[in-house]
Amino acid sequence: MSHILMAGAGAHGHTNPHLGVVAELTERGHRVSWVIPEPFAATVAAAGATPLVVDSVVPDEAKGESWPEDPVAGMSLFLDEAEHVYPQVEKVLAGDRPDLVLYDIGGYPGRALAARWCLPLVQLSPSMVAWEGFEEDMGEALAFRRTSEHAAYQRRFQAWLDGLGIALNPDEFAGRPPRCLVEIPRVLQPHADRVDERVYTFVGPALDRRREERPAGSSDEPMVLVSLGSNYTRQPDFYRACAEAFAPLGWRVVIAAGAHVTAEEIGPVPAGVEIHRWVPQFAALGHARAFVTHAGAGGCSEGLYQGVPMIAVPQAVDQFGNAALLEALGVGRHVPREEASPARLRQALLELTGSPEVAARCAAVRTEVRAEGGARAAADVVESLLPG
Repeated sequence: MSHILMAGAGAHGHTNPHLGVVAELTERGHRVSWVIPEPFAATVAAAGATPLVVDSVVPDEAKGESWPEDPVAGMSLFLDEAEHVYPQVEKVLAGDRPDLVLYDIGGYPGRALAARWCLPLVQLSPSMVAWEGFEEDMGEALAFRRTSEHAAYQRRFQAWLDGLGIALNPDEFAGRPPRCLVEIPRVLQPHADRVDERVYTFVGPALDRRREERPAGSSDEPMVLVSLGSNYTRQPDFYRACAEAFAPLGWRVVIAAGAHVTAEEIGPVPAGVEIHRWVPQFAALGHARAFVTHAGAGGCSEGLYQGVPMIAVPQAVDQFGNAALLEALGVGRHVPREEASPARLRQALLELTGSPEVAARCAAVRTEVRAEGGARAAADVVESLLPG
């Protein structure tokens, strides 16, 4: 039995995508220790891992705290977390060194520990990865790198690396893993043909282990699921627009409003509209006819895996690119959030669900995504890298 360290980050989008991989590894007999804040301890334990609970400084989504939309501020939070958590992890594992380290893209303490202890290292990426020419192609989106704030962040990051004796610069450390398993469908990866296959292996979303249970209260009427994830949910006007758009069509409208807005703020809604703080999204998508999403990588992956057409209303970061990819694939419509009126949302729903071509594309992409291998393919790669 090997001891594997999983270095996570305290956010749903940096935890949930990895659960299937860890569950597969523990079922194969490996011992997995998962570095995680307390709010996620029960979740990772349910996947078979032993939670290494750390004191964390990242926003606690369970308390309604949200992550910043500014990219430098968001990156700085991961560095704050690394500086705070690394000493805790090093101390706890001093007498119980792992044989291999897995780490989320925000799990910097894992990469640092692997460098310090000369351990095999594998990144688990729940979002797109770099390709040849990435910096040039993404010039506009990476404009923040030319700011004084980013320069200060880089200096602080380099000082942290230097203090640990790690001979990498921040861009290499954060963005260039020695080995990576990509947990999004290949069809969601920009310029997939230019991704270095010696480093990156597309295994797709680790959803092959997830159970599908019919959501409570469901019926035979067509259902549309509305969710903006866990971090961009303070949108009562948007939820009202969805209710007004879809309920008159006779659809069951299930809104996962998140922790930042209440049903009272959304106000009275028509019959057939349900407002929940949270719903089992993957299970719900197994029965939905359409999905209104912020186009985060996790939600897009689940929608593609379940073969559900998507109305993408991106809010920040990589979501705009994901929305464009869904539209290019023929399985979604991109509706900018400032244009998300009831009429525009209704039109998008009717176009998607009334098109035989969209139905055929959703089915084809669903088959392709499920063939990528998921948790089992990821575990095979991890096992091949274990010492001895």
